Amino acid sequence: MTENNTATPETPETPENQATPENPENPENPENTESRRAAVVINPMKSPGESFRASFFRLCETQGWAEPLWLETTKEDTGIGQAREALEAGVDVVIAAGGDGTVRCVAEVLAGTGTPMGLVPLGTGNLLARNLGVDITDPVAASYDVLSGTDVKVDVVKARLDHAEEEHIFLVMAGLGYDAAIMANTVDELKDRVGWLAYVEAGIRHLPGKPIRAKISIDGQHPVRRRIRSVMVGNCGKIMGGVEIFPDAKVDDGILDVVILAPVGRLGWLGVLAGVFGRNNPKNTSVEYFAGKSAEIELAHEQEFQLDGDPLGSAKHLGVTVEQGALTVRMTAV
Repeated sequence: MTENNTATPETPETPENQATPENPENPENPENTESRRAAVVINPMKSPGESFRASFFRLCETQGWAEPLWLETTKEDTGIGQAREALEAGVDVVIAAGGDGTVRCVAEVLAGTGTPMGLVPLGTGNLLARNLGVDITDPVAASYDVLSGTDVKVDVVKARLDHAEEEHIFLVMAGLGYDAAIMANTVDELKDRVGWLAYVEAGIRHLPGKPIRAKISIDGQHPVRRRIRSVMVGNCGKIMGGVEIFPDAKVDDGILDVVILAPVGRLGWLGVLAGVFGRNNPKNTSVEYFAGKSAEIELAHEQEFQLDGDPLGSAKHLGVTVEQGALTVRMTAV
């Protein structure tokens, strides 16, 4: 859980009447009207405490925004219902305050609507925030960056499991196999104590295992057949610990990046590490990369599945398609 750190980052000297997180009041700002309103969809289990709510309300007041709509997620509704309520209320921005699961739920509702989403990272991974350069250390500073930010367009990826009618979306990555097993079996108490290093512990525990037959087709082309431990589809480059598993991925290029992990032999995972951190060796077949606008993955047996770090059960077929620029994100450029 991200700790609340009320200290805001150092900022360059600003004109006398310009608002900052340290001095948010700007009485001479002609845009300080109560015409704009934000909604906050917050996971109360990740919240830094009541002080953050009070700070956010004060920030809205001093920045000339109306009193915000404050919506807490529940175990039964992890953000979709709250995001719909915010959208129906006609707010100007919907802020996802929580972990990657909260972000994904809010984005699922806002994609294609034009209403921007803001990010206040409160989770362990905070994958989209890290990839976009959003402040992950200070919720108040991140909030200020949303209220004073501009809009950018990012891609959304639609995923369909086992040919089901229901579609899910993700913003960072999806995975079948080893990586999903890590997400599903990470110890929550350990995440609270050591953060993303808890995923390393889970990864070590799940290193042993047998490969599985897989067929991967990109953009409807003839499928390649491999024996794999994991296949991942990326919309962004960075995952836990800042590792760039998809070094060519860009969140706004309309292209999906697919990576296959296929360790061979007792030292096979060393080959995977070499393939991830040094892609210039054509003889290393432990890691393969593909790219396209859509992908279809079929496994011989069901494997665990994850979207943006959220385990969603098991599946043996995954179809994904990218929608370029489908989501608007309100942020301060970095």
